[in-house]
Amino acid sequence: MKMTSISGKTAVSLKRTIGSGTEEQRKTVSTIIEEVKKNGNAAVSAFTKRFDGADVADLRVTEQEMKEAYGMMKQSEIDILKSAICNIKEYHKRQLASSWFYHRKDGTMLGQKITPLDSAGVYVPGGTAAYPSSVLMNVIPALAAGVERIVLVSPPGKDGKLSPGVLAAAAELGIKEMYKMGGAQAIAALAYGTETIAPVDKITGPGNIYVALAKREVFGQVDIDMIAGPSEIAVLADQTADPREIAADLLSQAEHDTMASSVLVTDSRPLAEAVQKEVDQQLERLPRKEIARQSIENYGRIYVAETLDEAVSAVNELAPEHLEILTVQPEALLGKIRHAGAIFLGPYSSEPVGDYFAGPNHVLPTNGTARFSSPLNVTDFQKRSSIISYSREAFSENAEKIAAFARLEGLEAHARAIESRIREED
Repeated sequence: MKMTSISGKTAVSLKRTIGSGTEEQRKTVSTIIEEVKKNGNAAVSAFTKRFDGADVADLRVTEQEMKEAYGMMKQSEIDILKSAICNIKEYHKRQLASSWFYHRKDGTMLGQKITPLDSAGVYVPGGTAAYPSSVLMNVIPALAAGVERIVLVSPPGKDGKLSPGVLAAAAELGIKEMYKMGGAQAIAALAYGTETIAPVDKITGPGNIYVALAKREVFGQVDIDMIAGPSEIAVLADQTADPREIAADLLSQAEHDTMASSVLVTDSRPLAEAVQKEVDQQLERLPRKEIARQSIENYGRIYVAETLDEAVSAVNELAPEHLEILTVQPEALLGKIRHAGAIFLGPYSSEPVGDYFAGPNHVLPTNGTARFSSPLNVTDFQKRSSIISYSREAFSENAEKIAAFARLEGLEAHARAIESRIREED
């Protein structure tokens, strides 16, 4: 890992040129979306065979496939899923927003009505890997919000089937509508619908660059959660932290993707040097060491600050997806952290605890967008309507002001709409 000394306003960054894709990739995605809009299921099936190598006659997951998936799962695995579901549900139900109203003395009633989305589509990466955790993290907040129709899509393996873990996780949450399709074609089908798949109102879930570009293109037709980039972790540590544990946590992100970013920010050079050595040693023992090695070489960094306050400032500049605070008193620094997707306090809050089990959502802002965005949550699946019930007294008092405001903007019809009621009052 590259080591850099920082002080004052030394620039630090996790940002990578991602999310916009190449011109060729954008054209490919546009072509796929137009084909799905035009030819529906036939286009989805054709692209599934072309890109996933799977010949899928019926895109919808059947009850028989669900039963087979359960039969392939160990009871211990099902029990782990159930425990994780319990934790994630408990956390997300606390985010549920309620409608509210208040009355003024003049009889006016104002408020905000909270309504769940009618439908949501959840994209779960698949093919050569299985991500039941993505099922839980995307579906549970939608359920907590009260979304009635939740559609799950995931690319099939070459056998034309979805991962047993993904199907079991969906079944445990009561999801009935699932389709064997991935990539830009799945996003297009969710956004515009096909002969058999009704369109949804919002699409969430991570995917490759083609999924990201497709989500970007259909935004406006439907809502989306975010344009997610490669995974990131930053560790803020002092001399009390364990180099072995820090190295393990950095590598836990590096094994995700060759573009994943793993960063240590510390005010201790001896710790920095020890972590650097540990990363090199642990890297050699990883099954996915070639992926992790490229990630560490290209996007791994160690920043050594002169003071802990400078280290905190660097972390806020990074605005990482995941931030671990491994200092003598991590809670004391929490108030100083302004920008991070998820914050893990202390040595027992390793990032994978949040990925799978603790309860908070692991769908998080990346590439510095934690400066202005938040983790996926229940409110992402709710919409708000403003409620206005003006009283006769309030209208009589303010009508002339409202009409004058309309004319200030040159909107005569607006003013006359108000004045028509003034005459009625007279």
